[in-house]
Amino acid sequence: QVQLVESGGGLVQPGGSLRLSCAASGSFFSVNTMGWYRQAPGKQRELVADISSVHSITYSDSVKGRFTISRDNAKNTVYLRMTDLKPEDTAVYYCYASIWVETMDDYWGQGTQVTVSS
Repeated sequence: QVQLVESGGGLVQPGGSLRLSCAASGSFFSVNTMGWYRQAPGKQRELVADISSVHSITYSDSVKGRFTISRDNAKNTVYLRMTDLKPEDTAVYYCYASIWVETMDDYWGQGTQVTVSS
């Protein structure tokens, strides 16, 4: 059974920083793209950033220059370093990964709350 376990959310003041982590565990052949989505109250879930197994990266325009995604393939872990946080970054952040078990499927973490407020 594949699990994605997230950590690192919390409350931070505007301009502050946080780092999110997400580790994939279980029995699988390989992990392809990993990434982060977020969902603010009353809004649709949106892509924040993703990174392929060969480190090709996509960022949403709203986080470019402030957030950095990275991964450790040996640990099947993806990270999201968030700097210069703004109140509009407040959301539940969800990790996802495309993982090859018997087929290639998307798996999701449980979500971690990020609140940016003074």
